[in-house]
Amino acid sequence: MKKRKLGNQGLEVSELGLGCMGLTFGYGPASSEADAISLIQKAYDLGITFFDTAEAYNQGGNEKVVGKAVKPFRDKIVIATKFGFKDGDSTKGVDSHPKRIRIVVENSLKYMQTDVIDLLYQHRVDPAVPVEDVAGTVKDLVAEGKVKHFGMSEAGAESIKKANAVLPVSALQSEYSMFWREPEKEILPLLEKLGIGFVPFSPLGKGFLTGAINEHTKFDPTDFRNIVPRFTEENRKANQVLVDLVKAIATEKKATPAQIALAWLLAQKPFIAPIPGTTKIHRLEENVAAINLSLSVDELNRIDKALNEIYIIGERYPAALQERVGK
Repeated sequence: MKKRKLGNQGLEVSELGLGCMGLTFGYGPASSEADAISLIQKAYDLGITFFDTAEAYNQGGNEKVVGKAVKPFRDKIVIATKFGFKDGDSTKGVDSHPKRIRIVVENSLKYMQTDVIDLLYQHRVDPAVPVEDVAGTVKDLVAEGKVKHFGMSEAGAESIKKANAVLPVSALQSEYSMFWREPEKEILPLLEKLGIGFVPFSPLGKGFLTGAINEHTKFDPTDFRNIVPRFTEENRKANQVLVDLVKAIATEKKATPAQIALAWLLAQKPFIAPIPGTTKIHRLEENVAAINLSLSVDELNRIDKALNEIYIIGERYPAALQERVGK
């Protein structure tokens, strides 16, 4: 698998990473520890060297699984984790006070059985703490050798600029896919200008772009898509027009819808490294195969023209969560 550079600080990752959240959090019942470890190690065997976790995914539980899984090849990979929620619980609100950042980092190092965090993200901007103070704290942690690179997640343009002035931001992690193209307006041009990498999460539209979800799909009661407006039965039916488009292109290219969605993302900018997540080995293999799929300029133009004619229905977050993004 080829590598991509995220930012101007020397951070290099596999062009496709693995989002590990869903292994223990957010998408229904957690995988067994053995299955989760097996999947992460299979990802490494397939060429993935970029693994994404966070304190907020089970208050360190996800980090522990990732740490165990990557131990045999820790020095050959990049681990990204995040701080930014009260007590590591996303339901309690944000907390990026310097003291809290330091506690999280010490915990993360211990949970992941490592001496250094390759990429440390602020999970969500905290309106109560100046972002300059956040960046300053991470700058100190870099000086202490506990962190290598600084990232932000779902941050708005002004916060990115302010933080970057204190400590160069290596990567922004935010949602981006054919299903959510908002970053194209302001964020992508800013990242390009400042020399910051982009790590799209939910590159498959929280599973919607795989074609495996329709208006009749029933999610597990613990699956957070149950509270996402875009995933109401009515909106899934209305948005099926996008899936139909992706399926048609996939048929043409003898590929799967997921592979088209990932190939499209990879073609947008050379500093983009998506992190699709999955709990299934066959889906992992399917996703990785997307790196061998190339879309021509004509095909990309045709896709963009078709996408511009599709109006997606429904917000991507319920109101309480929407308030935390773009700050």
